[in-house]
Amino acid sequence: MQLYHFYLRSVCVFLVFLSITACSPLATKPSTNQSNSSLNQKHLASLANIQSFSLKGRIGVATNPRGFSGGIAWQHKIANDNIDIFSPLGGKKANIVKTPSEVILTTEDGHSIKTQDAESLTEATLGWRLPLNGLSDWALGKPTKSKIDASSWDENGWLTTLKQDGWDISYENYTETNGIFLPKKVLLKSDKVNLKLIVDEWLNTSK
Repeated sequence: MQLYHFYLRSVCVFLVFLSITACSPLATKPSTNQSNSSLNQKHLASLANIQSFSLKGRIGVATNPRGFSGGIAWQHKIANDNIDIFSPLGGKKANIVKTPSEVILTTEDGHSIKTQDAESLTEATLGWRLPLNGLSDWALGKPTKSKIDASSWDENGWLTTLKQDGWDISYENYTETNGIFLPKKVLLKSDKVNLKLIVDEWLNTSK
């Protein structure tokens, strides 16, 4: 009798386990080389309609010998960018204005420097390179128009990893904004710097 009860309990436990497993949602797995999929093309088409955006978030940088973490407020238009970088305590660390002809960085003490190369300018003044030429596309979750060395996309058609212009870029999650899914967390790595962009709020996306 005891053996029978033990056997019955074992069968019940096994059946419960099967029912739980059957009801559990399947994990979403990234799929590679899906650049021709209809979902991917549909998502990229929705991103192509975004000509300008504004966001607020946080930025973290790890480089040798410096590191930085603070806030970011970014206004992007078709040909112009205006970026405020804030210290962890909220004070403005720098303002970066990019136009078709030049990049102007103004430090917290009001000193302005002009050049045509945003990456060299930010490295010389802030101690780390900000890839401003490609960042407006990468922040939206899409490649730039230059050569793509490697990429992967998830089953929703959203970009998960990208290798382009000397940067390894990965995306950890997305959020819906005005009917379009945009990145919440972007990680960028080069041979000189690791950069993390966390978007707390997409304030505006427009055609």
